[in-house]
Amino acid sequence: MKNGFLIVCTLTFGFLSAQINTVQSVYFELDKFTLNQNEINKMVKILDSTTFSRFKAIYLYGYCDDRGSVEYNEKLSKNRVDYIQKLLIAKGIAQNKIFICEGRGKVNLDKNALKNIKEIRDKNRRVDLIFVKNVFYTSIPEHPKVGDNIVLERVLFEMGSSELTVNAKKELDRIAILLKKHKTLRFEIKGHVCCTSTKFSDAIDKETLDRSLSENRAKNVFMYLRSKGISPYRMSYKGYGNQFPLGKEDAKDRRVELYITQL
Repeated sequence: MKNGFLIVCTLTFGFLSAQINTVQSVYFELDKFTLNQNEINKMVKILDSTTFSRFKAIYLYGYCDDRGSVEYNEKLSKNRVDYIQKLLIAKGIAQNKIFICEGRGKVNLDKNALKNIKEIRDKNRRVDLIFVKNVFYTSIPEHPKVGDNIVLERVLFEMGSSELTVNAKKELDRIAILLKKHKTLRFEIKGHVCCTSTKFSDAIDKETLDRSLSENRAKNVFMYLRSKGISPYRMSYKGYGNQFPLGKEDAKDRRVELYITQL
């Protein structure tokens, strides 16, 4: 996911009403994961706009500048995303509207950027808020795009289990055929759980007895698609625990999704 999509963005407010998927960035001071008041005001202005209601979901991606260790910047970028998520929820945005929260660490400098190094570093310390009009598909669309989120509604799991059901395998067989038609498409398999206490971010897998049920679900889909001839180099997998409920029945949250990262 490190090389996932970035939509070309502008900071002018008018851009928000002109596109289907739109990026608005907020910027952080050095080594900080909280915003100053000017940046908070900018974000609030977007959320209070009449055009914001057109968007069905928000993706959050956090970044740091190039200074500091990889480990430090991974943690800092995630803290920035978590902070923005809390601000959004405090503003009344439903948690199930925030589909992705991902810290992507530091942005390395291009050799040609040395003349404007301060300005570029300032712009790299940010969180991108991507406002999405179409939340998801239920199958791979005929003309997929980077950023499409495909909820596999027929790939559902029993409570506490990461094992693929017969129906899930049938659906993945169909998905594998579609993936072979889009030979260059790359994607992340996202695993989810339902019904977990808020004290925990994930549930216990009754097959392995570890608290990584959502990741195990995603991994099993990865392994099954690989067995059907889909190259592992096209796929990655990640567990998202209970972070992104759909707001429907619990069974719908015991799911996996395919998130397109590259065409």
